[in-house]
Amino acid sequence: MASMLTNKTMLDRYMRLPIPDDKCQVMYVWIDGSGEGLRSKTRTVNFIPKSPSELPIWNFDGSSTGQAEGSNSDVYLHPVALYRDPFRLGNNKLVMCETYKHNKKPTETNHRHKCLEVMTKARDQHPWFGMEQEYTLLDTDNHPFGWPKNGFPGPQGPYYCGVGATRVFGRDIVEAHYRACLYSGINISGENAEVMPAQWEFQVGPCEGITMGDDLWMSRYFLHRVAEDFNVVVTLDPKPIPGDWNGAGMHSNFSTQAMRDPNGIVEIEKAIDKLSRHHIRHIKAYDPNEGKDNERRLTGLHETSSIHDFSAGVANRACSIRIPRGCAEEKMGYLEDRRPSSNADPYMVSEVLVRTICLDE
Repeated sequence: MASMLTNKTMLDRYMRLPIPDDKCQVMYVWIDGSGEGLRSKTRTVNFIPKSPSELPIWNFDGSSTGQAEGSNSDVYLHPVALYRDPFRLGNNKLVMCETYKHNKKPTETNHRHKCLEVMTKARDQHPWFGMEQEYTLLDTDNHPFGWPKNGFPGPQGPYYCGVGATRVFGRDIVEAHYRACLYSGINISGENAEVMPAQWEFQVGPCEGITMGDDLWMSRYFLHRVAEDFNVVVTLDPKPIPGDWNGAGMHSNFSTQAMRDPNGIVEIEKAIDKLSRHHIRHIKAYDPNEGKDNERRLTGLHETSSIHDFSAGVANRACSIRIPRGCAEEKMGYLEDRRPSSNADPYMVSEVLVRTICLDE
């Protein structure tokens, strides 16, 4: 395994080499055919882009990503969201891309296309999102990072927001990821150690409209990329360890302008009523396998509701929808949908929330 590791000090010697002022490297990032994996490749451009619209449409071999057949393999990359590059630094960029087939139609895992249409329709309601991305760190043998190789750590309790070498595993990765997101322009708002050892969470938001999905997907790319530098694996599996261990979710906080205004609690309650009538539709949108992944997590245990039932309550983490205590007291604010899985597509989650709450669909 050691022979697979490269010398980062040696790499830095080359990364410090200057490049011409009129050139930069742009890494195109996209979602592959699994709906969960991310891919990327880089091209040189002879200018410093200030907007994704300035960048050329590119293509890739979709037969190698589950997005096309070999006989007609070109899939197109349409740049949509531009970020500063925290790995190459300088004027270099990363760009989130939508994927389109040879007939110019969106690929099956391009859920951004429809999400943008929905966000445009609801623009006047100013939908805000904040998503809490939980994840688990693994060694390259897929064993939880920091766990004993021939056993288990002590039971859950001391690890949540913990400190100390016996309670926290992988903080270097978390700190590096946080700083990379801040540098790039992603609206990351926090992080914390989670209930299960080697499990962490970061939060992105508040973001309005389509920006939520763009920032969350790129922050996931950064997470995998940072972990790669530390020779550690990130999994977004919603229940990576069976048994009496917490799963991983992507709790999604949502509000409209009317909810944030005085006495917005009335609008929050209306939204919860609408959500109660579309529970199955939301469950299907809340993981890539229409609920099959999430059913391992949403059991009614470990701070979750049952996948089969809809529920809501103030400050109740065993409900489908939680109204934070502060919002209930101030009678305005937002709601938290605790159902989305850690591997959910944020474009799909944000789209279905807006369809149900804002567009009454």
